[in-house]
Amino acid sequence: MNKSDIICRLEKINFDKTGYWVLAGSAMVLHGIRPETHDIDLGCSKALADELEMRGYPSKVMPDGTRRIAYAEDVEIFEEWIFDKVILVDGIPVISLDGLLEMKQSLGREKDLRDIALIEEFLQRTDK
Repeated sequence: MNKSDIICRLEKINFDKTGYWVLAGSAMVLHGIRPETHDIDLGCSKALADELEMRGYPSKVMPDGTRRIAYAEDVEIFEEWIFDKVILVDGIPVISLDGLLEMKQSLGREKDLRDIALIEEFLQRTDK
Protein backbone atom coordinates (compact mmCIF):
# COMPACT_ATOMS: atom_id res chain seq x y z
CA MET A 1 0.00 0.00 0.00
CA ASN A 2 1.27 3.43 -0.90
CA LYS A 3 0.21 6.72 0.73
CA SER A 4 -2.85 7.11 -1.48
CA ASP A 5 -3.94 3.51 -0.78
CA ILE A 6 -3.63 4.03 2.98
CA ILE A 7 -5.62 7.27 2.94
CA CYS A 8 -8.32 5.67 0.77
CA ARG A 9 -8.55 2.64 3.08
CA LEU A 10 -8.84 4.85 6.17
CA GLU A 11 -11.55 6.94 4.52
CA LYS A 12 -13.53 3.75 3.87
CA ILE A 13 -13.11 2.62 7.49
CA ASN A 14 -14.42 6.06 8.52
CA PHE A 15 -13.49 6.06 12.23
CA ASP A 16 -13.79 9.29 14.20
CA LYS A 17 -10.37 10.90 13.76
CA THR A 18 -10.16 11.68 17.47
CA GLY A 19 -10.31 7.96 18.35
CA TYR A 20 -7.50 6.45 16.31
CA TRP A 21 -4.01 7.11 14.95
CA VAL A 22 -1.76 5.46 12.37
CA LEU A 23 1.30 3.54 13.60
CA ALA A 24 4.30 1.56 12.37
CA GLY A 25 4.96 1.01 8.65
CA SER A 26 1.87 2.86 7.48
CA ALA A 27 2.93 5.88 9.57
CA MET A 28 6.32 5.71 7.87
CA VAL A 29 4.58 5.84 4.48
CA LEU A 30 2.36 8.78 5.49
CA HIS A 31 5.39 10.68 6.81
CA GLY A 32 7.19 10.05 3.51
CA ILE A 33 9.91 7.79 4.91
CA ARG A 34 9.00 4.67 2.93
CA PRO A 35 7.09 4.35 -0.35
CA GLU A 36 4.81 1.49 0.77
CA THR A 37 3.80 -1.01 3.43
CA HIS A 38 1.88 -4.29 3.43
CA ASP A 39 -0.75 -3.44 6.07
CA ILE A 40 -2.13 -0.76 8.37
CA ASP A 41 -1.53 -0.73 12.12
CA LEU A 42 -3.63 1.67 14.15
CA GLY A 43 -3.69 2.77 17.74
CA CYS A 44 -7.10 3.53 19.20
CA SER A 45 -8.86 4.87 22.26
CA LYS A 46 -10.42 2.58 24.83
CA ALA A 47 -13.83 3.81 23.66
CA LEU A 48 -13.17 2.74 20.06
CA ALA A 49 -11.77 -0.62 21.23
CA ASP A 50 -14.93 -1.15 23.32
CA GLU A 51 -17.13 -0.28 20.32
CA LEU A 52 -15.26 -2.62 17.97
CA GLU A 53 -15.39 -5.46 20.47
CA MET A 54 -19.14 -4.93 20.95
CA ARG A 55 -19.54 -5.04 17.14
CA GLY A 56 -17.94 -8.50 17.16
CA TYR A 57 -14.41 -7.84 15.95
CA PRO A 58 -12.06 -10.46 17.42
CA SER A 59 -9.76 -9.14 20.10
CA LYS A 60 -6.94 -10.48 22.22
CA VAL A 61 -5.99 -9.11 25.63
CA MET A 62 -2.30 -8.24 25.72
CA PRO A 63 -0.03 -8.73 28.77
CA ASP A 64 -0.49 -5.05 29.75
CA GLY A 65 -4.31 -5.42 29.71
CA THR A 66 -4.90 -3.55 26.44
CA ARG A 67 -6.47 -5.22 23.43
CA ARG A 68 -5.28 -6.07 19.93
CA ILE A 69 -8.21 -6.09 17.51
CA ALA A 70 -8.22 -7.90 14.18
CA TYR A 71 -10.30 -5.43 12.17
CA ALA A 72 -9.54 -6.80 8.70
CA GLU A 73 -6.91 -8.86 6.92
CA ASP A 74 -4.94 -5.68 6.24
CA VAL A 75 -5.82 -3.67 9.39
CA GLU A 76 -4.82 -4.41 12.98
CA ILE A 77 -5.75 -2.10 15.87
CA PHE A 78 -3.94 -1.72 19.19
CA GLU A 79 -5.77 -0.15 22.12
CA GLU A 80 -3.99 2.85 23.69
CA TRP A 81 -0.66 2.12 21.95
CA ILE A 82 0.86 5.56 21.74
CA PHE A 83 4.28 7.11 22.07
CA ASP A 84 4.86 10.89 22.16
CA LYS A 85 1.85 12.45 20.43
CA VAL A 86 -0.50 12.29 17.46
CA ILE A 87 -0.22 14.82 14.64
CA LEU A 88 -2.22 15.30 11.44
CA VAL A 89 -0.58 14.35 8.16
CA ASP A 90 -2.79 15.22 5.19
CA GLY A 91 -5.74 15.27 7.60
CA ILE A 92 -4.98 11.78 8.96
CA PRO A 93 -4.05 11.27 12.66
CA VAL A 94 -0.54 9.78 12.71
CA ILE A 95 1.99 9.10 15.44
CA SER A 96 4.68 11.80 15.49
CA LEU A 97 8.14 11.07 14.10
CA ASP A 98 9.59 11.10 17.63
CA GLY A 99 6.86 8.71 18.76
CA LEU A 100 7.45 6.46 15.77
CA LEU A 101 11.15 6.32 16.56
CA GLU A 102 10.43 5.54 20.23
CA MET A 103 7.93 2.83 19.26
CA LYS A 104 10.39 1.15 16.89
CA GLN A 105 13.15 1.32 19.53
CA SER A 106 10.89 -0.31 22.12
CA LEU A 107 10.07 -3.18 19.75
CA GLY A 108 13.69 -3.78 18.79
CA ARG A 109 13.04 -6.46 16.17
CA GLU A 110 15.37 -6.77 13.18
CA LYS A 111 12.87 -5.03 10.88
CA ASP A 112 12.42 -2.26 13.48
CA LEU A 113 16.19 -1.69 13.58
CA ARG A 114 16.12 -1.17 9.80
CA ASP A 115 13.18 1.22 10.20
CA ILE A 116 15.02 3.15 12.92
CA ALA A 117 17.90 3.74 10.51
CA LEU A 118 15.44 4.99 7.85
CA ILE A 119 13.69 7.32 10.33
CA GLU A 120 16.99 8.74 11.60
CA GLU A 121 18.21 9.28 8.04
CA PHE A 122 14.91 10.99 7.17
CA LEU A 123 15.14 13.24 10.24
CA GLN A 124 18.70 14.25 9.32
CA ARG A 125 17.68 14.97 5.72
CA THR A 126 14.66 17.04 6.65
CA ASP A 127 15.95 18.63 9.89
CA LYS A 128 12.60 17.90 11.59
